[in-house]
Formats: sequence, structure tokens, C-alpha cells
Amino acid sequence: MTHIAERSRRALVRAATATMLMAFSYSPAEGQRIFHSNQSANLPTTETLRAGNWLFEISHRFVPPIENGVDALWGLDGPVNNRLGMAWAPAENTLVGFQRSNFQDNLELYAKRRVVQADVGGNPGAIALMGGIAWNTDVIGIQGADDNEMQAYAQLIANVLLADGAVAVGVVPSWLYNPRIRDAESFNSVALGVHGQWYFADGKSLVGEWIFSEQVTDVENDSGTFGIEIETRGHFFKLIVTNQTSMQPTQYLAGSASSFDTDNLRLGFNVTRLLPF
Repeated sequence: MTHIAERSRRALVRAATATMLMAFSYSPAEGQRIFHSNQSANLPTTETLRAGNWLFEISHRFVPPIENGVDALWGLDGPVNNRLGMAWAPAENTLVGFQRSNFQDNLELYAKRRVVQADVGGNPGAIALMGGIAWNTDVIGIQGADDNEMQAYAQLIANVLLADGAVAVGVVPSWLYNPRIRDAESFNSVALGVHGQWYFADGKSLVGEWIFSEQVTDVENDSGTFGIEIETRGHFFKLIVTNQTSMQPTQYLAGSASSFDTDNLRLGFNVTRLLPF
């Protein structure tokens, strides 16, 4: 049954990718943003920055679940998984950057390029490609990880703007190299991310995403994240609830150690700041 489920997931990724690519007509479209931010909660969007601009990020995922209640301040007492990142747009539609998480001291270098801007049935759409390489530089208590700490990933991002600009949706088929660093031999896995955002008021929106992952040992569960985004001049602040405590693509694409139920939900936030130079 496990092999059947894995084959079904792979087929789902291929079908979703083919469907989105066929839906895009390659006619010129106006330069209208679809998602306002360059990321959902974890998944990337097709958005980049104006050439020459920088973007700083700090994000937290609180490890204790909300279920722990007031004694742990609903998880806010920590500990936390933290991520710091910096991105730069060397040209229009291009973004390069690095990000580091204290979880296994995962350090990542990545690049994103928006390759198509098009109409999808009269709605603005875009396709971007993203990929990165990461090293887990301080893995504690995982035998064999020191000899197998490098990971890599590649993603196709397809976004569409609907409902007169009020709703943005997307799919993110992803490939991950070496999802389980404790294994002596590396292998590949695939995941399919889906995400959406409803811009219900100026500067305010609801965000949600779900990542269907292959069943990798110790992280067998899909990742779900829901929350609210507040947009101010140059800032995006997201307050979220999730079963995923990892934020780096080479970690969250493998899956979550916890299932998505009330006992396992955690609080988290993302803050990004645009730095126009």
C-alpha cells in the first residue's frame, strides 16, 4: 500500500504540473503582481523584487504546541526554530539569496527567476523557477549525518490571480535531493505544494498552504499552514498556525514529524522588510 501511495503522489505532481503549464497562454500580460509577497508561509511565489532592491527576513516556528496552554504561553515560551535570510534582485524578475535556520544549522543558497508572465483565461498568471543548495553544518545526535549533510531542491512555481485581484492561487511541484541526511545513501523525493491567499481588505489577507510530501521516515506527514498576513509600507508580517516546525525548503519539503491535528499545531510568524537601495 505504501508503494501505491507513493506512486499516486508522483502521478499527482506530474498531472498538476502538466495541467498548469497547458493552461498558460504565452501572450503578453501586464506586469501585475499576483501574490503581494515573495513567499506564502513556506512556499515561494512567483514574485521577485525590483532590480537592485534587497529583502531581509526573520521567521520563527515555536516548537511547543499550542495545546500546552498557559503554562507554556501556548508555545511562545519556546524553544523556537529561527530563520534569518537576505535576498537581492540583481535584475528584473531575478532573485538570489541565502537563508539560515538554527535547526541543524541549515545554511542555504538559492536563486529564483520568473520566466513567464501570461494570461490564464483572462486572469494574470506567471511561472517561476527556483532552486537551491543547502548544508546542515551542525547536526547533533544524528549518526551518519556528518558524511551526508548536503541537500538540494528545485521548484516550478505557477501562480494565477482570480476574482478581480482578490484571490491568488498557486501550485509548486518540487524535487528534493537527500531528504533524510541520517541515511548513508542519498535518494530523491517529490512534493506538491498548493497555496492561496484572499486579500479581503487593504493590507490584510488570509493565507493558506498545504504540502503533499512522500512518506519519508520520521517526517511522514503532510504540512499544513494557515494564518493572516498584514502588509504595510515595505513590510509583510504573517502570523500562522502550522504542524510544520521547519522553514528551510530542504527540510519542509520532506514532510512533517507531526500530523495536522489540534494536539500538534504550533504558532509561528514571518517578517520581511524591503530594503530599497
